[in-house]
Amino acid sequence: MEDVNKKIYDYSLEYIMGDNFAKYAKTIIQDRALPDVRDGLKPVQRRILYAMYKDGNTYDKPTKKSAKAVGNIMGFYHPHGDSSIYDALVRMSQWWKNNHCFVEMQGNNGSMDGDGPAAMRYTEARLSKIAGEMLKDIGKDTVLMSLNYDDSLLEPTVLPARFPNLLVNGATGISAGYATNIPPHNLGEVIDATIKRIEDPNCDLNDILKIIKGPDFPTGGVAEGAKGIAEALRTGRGKVTVRCKYEITGPKSNRQIIISEIPYDVNKSALVKKIDEIRIDKKVDGISEVRDETDRNGLQIAIDLKKGANEDLIVNYLLKNTD
Repeated sequence: MEDVNKKIYDYSLEYIMGDNFAKYAKTIIQDRALPDVRDGLKPVQRRILYAMYKDGNTYDKPTKKSAKAVGNIMGFYHPHGDSSIYDALVRMSQWWKNNHCFVEMQGNNGSMDGDGPAAMRYTEARLSKIAGEMLKDIGKDTVLMSLNYDDSLLEPTVLPARFPNLLVNGATGISAGYATNIPPHNLGEVIDATIKRIEDPNCDLNDILKIIKGPDFPTGGVAEGAKGIAEALRTGRGKVTVRCKYEITGPKSNRQIIISEIPYDVNKSALVKKIDEIRIDKKVDGISEVRDETDRNGLQIAIDLKKGANEDLIVNYLLKNTD
């Protein structure tokens, strides 16, 4: 009998790389980096919600230690690093990242300034009420179940989401050969558009645009470029420019630019620092002081102007030269 361990096989590098990379790409695309269009969730997010649901860690029960949830998720469904699972769990609890958070967290879950969350042994978490709408009727054979990584339990291949979460909370992911970047939208508008599509399957994009005006970001801001929004919805490719929401207040001798909303995914602390650097370097004249006045009542950045400063010139410069 031939000893295959001693036989040398001759394959081209092109064949080996092509075959193996195709398998790798398929795994990364389907099981790691990109969301499923049906529930808008990546595998780790879906497993977090399902594991917490199975553990009875729902909105109508007291919160439980995040470390317990992470341990259950890692042990039963997602055999990867605990830190990556905790990062995904925390992100689903951050209001400045999601229009509707699927996790309610007690304790420090980070901030808009880029601060990291407390360690999982300190924080507590549970599913939010709207997360229940993602899991409702899952026990009635509504979705296909598959075996977990060690064939000991069943897990859902997709959640029976009762609304189009992919559009509501958006998604960002980079995979092998593919990437996705979907902005969040208003829940009510998306549901109304879905109903419109069901009732009138022949409706076109113009009908949908009358309902969904454009992206709706959790941090607010003003979306500009109607053509870019329409192009993104029509082709999947398009550019949407978002700027801060501001107002100019105060008497002529003591004018202020008050910023109350900032673009999505912008680090507030870095933004304040950048504006202050512009003031210090005197790249534009007329700014006397920059303060972060954010408190429990909401976001606020105050820019004090010097007497006689050109308000429009300062605003236009800041819009062009900051995030």
